[in-house]
Amino acid sequence: MDAICTASAMTVDLEDYFQVSAFEACSDRADWQQFECRVEVNTDRLLTLFERHQVKSTFFILGWIAERYPEVVQAIAKAGHEIASHGYDHQRVNTLTEQGFASDVLRSKSLLEDITGQEVKGYRAPSFSFNQQTPWAYEVLAKAGYRYSSSVYPVKHDHYGSPLLPRFAFLAHPALLEIPISTLQIAGKNFPIGGGGYFRLYPELLMHWALRQFHRQEQHPYIFYIHPWELDPEQPRPFQVSRKTKFRHYLNLDKTQRRMERLLKQYQWQRMDELFLKPSRQTQIQTQQAFI
Repeated sequence: MDAICTASAMTVDLEDYFQVSAFEACSDRADWQQFECRVEVNTDRLLTLFERHQVKSTFFILGWIAERYPEVVQAIAKAGHEIASHGYDHQRVNTLTEQGFASDVLRSKSLLEDITGQEVKGYRAPSFSFNQQTPWAYEVLAKAGYRYSSSVYPVKHDHYGSPLLPRFAFLAHPALLEIPISTLQIAGKNFPIGGGGYFRLYPELLMHWALRQFHRQEQHPYIFYIHPWELDPEQPRPFQVSRKTKFRHYLNLDKTQRRMERLLKQYQWQRMDELFLKPSRQTQIQTQQAFI
């Protein structure tokens, strides 16, 4: 019997509560400066948790945040976490032209590298907005000097999702890996278990069961993501939005920090670059492509 793969990547999408895609109809980018920004205190909460459990993570950071709070980015880098890009101002890739996307990813990469002095290797699209209609995006990323993307969630969802794309890391371009968010396959259907709102929605025991099942079934690393605002039940609530959006955004915010404590304690976590950009891992992924 093959050994169980227990490798897991901890990732953070560094954006504030007013920047999420679900609020974009009532949160104009031109007005963002008017909102109370809570990214400093919430990022500090995450950094404290990671330090307590000796976890190193990958932070996918919005350029808009980095430009205004460079000390937050520096603190993340100083703590030994990977600095990666989440684009500049959270525009979904499938709403941009190829030229507009190129400008966005170059701008955010340059900002983060200027602040930290470190190469930015990774990118995650806002709202996992890579799909079968955006194959050109990988060429753009490769030309910009990125080495991997984590922009695909192979599930069905009303805001995102590409269930027909591969579930595990694949070569999307000769110079670039795509690393999808993790799913659990049951009866041929992909169920989302990669964190975010599902981490707050699912009963905690179910989430841990799903993670253990994933490790038993798959010989691939598990990919988890969280937002700093998900640890902040005191965040302002300035928007008039639908009941569904309220439910998704605010559900169990008061429980997330405790759940994160237990998640960090029970599993082993690594940065994305350390897990996927080692020559041995890249060779394994390249070999797998021959069988797709």
